[in-house]
Amino acid sequence: MKKLDYLLLNINTIKILGDKIIDIESITNNSEKVSEKSMFIAIKGNNSDGHNYIDQAILNGAKCIVCQILPEKIVNSITYIIVKNVRSEYSKICSNFFDNPSEKLNLIGITGTNGKTTTATFLYEILKLQNIKSGLISTNCIKIQDKKFDTNLTTPDSYEINFYLNEMVSHGVEYCFMEVSSHSIVQDRIKGLNFKIGVFTNISHDHLNYHKTFKNYIEAKKIFFDNLSSKSISLYNSDDKNGRIMIQNTSSKIKSFSIHKNSDYKIKIVENNLEGLVVEIQKNVIHSRISGNHNAYNLLAAYAVCDLLGLEKQKITQSLSILKSVEGRFEVISENNKIGIVDFAHTPDAIKKVLLSLREYVSEKNKLITIVGCGGGRDKLKRFKMGSISSSLSDISIYTSDNPRDEDPNQIIKDMLEGVEIENRDKVLVIQNREKAIEKGVKLSNEKDVVVVLGKGHEKYQLIGNKKIEFSDKEKLSYYLKRAV
Repeated sequence: MKKLDYLLLNINTIKILGDKIIDIESITNNSEKVSEKSMFIAIKGNNSDGHNYIDQAILNGAKCIVCQILPEKIVNSITYIIVKNVRSEYSKICSNFFDNPSEKLNLIGITGTNGKTTTATFLYEILKLQNIKSGLISTNCIKIQDKKFDTNLTTPDSYEINFYLNEMVSHGVEYCFMEVSSHSIVQDRIKGLNFKIGVFTNISHDHLNYHKTFKNYIEAKKIFFDNLSSKSISLYNSDDKNGRIMIQNTSSKIKSFSIHKNSDYKIKIVENNLEGLVVEIQKNVIHSRISGNHNAYNLLAAYAVCDLLGLEKQKITQSLSILKSVEGRFEVISENNKIGIVDFAHTPDAIKKVLLSLREYVSEKNKLITIVGCGGGRDKLKRFKMGSISSSLSDISIYTSDNPRDEDPNQIIKDMLEGVEIENRDKVLVIQNREKAIEKGVKLSNEKDVVVVLGKGHEKYQLIGNKKIEFSDKEKLSYYLKRAV
């Protein structure tokens, strides 16, 4: 339970109507979850407006309403808080409700188009190997030490974020590694959080259905670094051509990492094969179990963050050599002398990086077979590019269904086929059923061929229409590889 005046600390209110001296037992932006003495936050979303549910929230027991527009019907026993930006103030109210947990641990945020999950998970695992209590908020899951919670969003709702951060504090967690999506930034879900370090991995074509233009997408990511305090550190990938843009207006200290350009932290790839990368960081040679040139950046970012946090360099390098692949991220499955890869790559740049890495492993005598689809209800502009990249870098491409949602999967595949150059058309097959596409890919493979399934990675389901159907790329690929003759 919290006093209303405490919840309103540092909140930009325009007007308060009603009793200011009240107790609040819970806060929510969902009228169905309102209970006695709740504070209801009326947020206007893309599909619905919380202002339309104020009456229902009051009927369910809400004692306080936070809104941008006062309802026509005012109830005398209810306190109304009018603010300019409900989303922004909601995030700060959530922080206050849980006594600002981000200030009681070291919060590290990782943003970028690709590499967020891998980098955040590497960091969590490194600290775990060193017996340092840590937490993780990622696309794959939320972890508080060894306790795991499922999540549906890269960056959860403001209430969930602060709830889990508070749980971490109560369990003695010292460090939390959190993915920060562009959606969460522009929707103010991370407002009021105190980040010790912000990491920029890279940026490329994605989420343009939401941000409309690539410039807007860049600006969304940049806001994260603009809002870091002078006590924080921004760590950015200087090889990315938009890296400097991210940190040009930040008040934080600035550090960089790279493979090619001069930077504070640099990595050299000594060897790269399916058994893992051999890399050199600050004169330390690391034999990693992680494959893929693109993962060199993720290993380096993890090393740099650990160093900036003051961990011993020797312990960092030892931990990096022990790390295993993150679930659904360049995950290798070997059966019957055939090699399978499952990867979450679902953007043009991510697919290109994965396939370029795999081309290094596939000899001229062998084939690279790619099974890939595009999600429905998402950025349609990237389908053309994904079709082009897959067909040009693979020996055989099988276009299939991903998460079509409410779109026609056949139309999604047609959009992908638009990107296939004439000389590559004979290398492309269309099999809408994802399981049958995986089965066909394996059947077309011979010894030492590589079959890669892209797009869904760790996910255990397919979204078809309004149904969530159980499905795992890893399980299906493993099953058919084991049955292959």
